[in-house]
Amino acid sequence: MKKIKDQINAFLGKDTEFEGKLSFTGAVRIDGRFKGEIFTEGTLILGEAAVVESDIEASHIIISGEVHGNILAKSRIEIHAPGRVFGNIQAPVVTIDEGVVFEGNCQMQIQSADVDKKVAILQA
Repeated sequence: MKKIKDQINAFLGKDTEFEGKLSFTGAVRIDGRFKGEIFTEGTLILGEAAVVESDIEASHIIISGEVHGNILAKSRIEIHAPGRVFGNIQAPVVTIDEGVVFEGNCQMQIQSADVDKKVAILQA
């Protein structure tokens, strides 16, 4: 597993529950229950005990718990066993370990803006 460059600056423990909007920089680890929205330019780590009902937008997401919601990552999504994801995921790099439950659609887009700007001219 890739080392996290960001230092964890918030932690939602195993026996905690939180509802609302979560936005942060750096890295946050959730091991409890969360319901709402998550937005960050940093890293989100969801431990094995995490149960999250949220649409998530982050740079890097590491999931070992349970997520109900759509996930958008700018760099990568890692889903490790015994992770469970129920929703659509989108990232340029996606890794899903054996033993993971994933129900949804996966879209892996290219991060380059140049790809969209290429025009093909066909002459008959």
